[in-house]
Amino acid sequence: QVQLVESGGGSVQPGGSLRLSCAVSGSIFSINAGAWYRQAPGKQRDLVAIITSGGSTEYPDSVKGRFTISRDNGGNMVSLQMNSLKSEDTAVYYCKVTGVNSYGSTRIYWGQGTQVTVSS
Repeated sequence: QVQLVESGGGSVQPGGSLRLSCAVSGSIFSINAGAWYRQAPGKQRDLVAIITSGGSTEYPDSVKGRFTISRDNGGNMVSLQMNSLKSEDTAVYYCKVTGVNSYGSTRIYWGQGTQVTVSS
């Protein structure tokens, strides 16, 4: 059974930094892509960053230049470095991975979410 365990969330002041980590474990054969999403109260869940198995990354304009997504530990950990945080970055952040099981089928897995709060 695949599990995604997130860590690194918390509360910081504007301009501060946080690093979110998503550890993937269980019966997954490989990870094709990792991503982070966020959802503020009363708003839709938006893509924050995505990284492919080849290392390509994509970011929306709202976080470009401030956030960096990466894969570590043999590709089984997806991290998000967040710098120059703003109050509008406050949200619940969700890790998502796209993987392949032993039968070659692609599956999507979500973390439970971790709170990030940016305030003075």
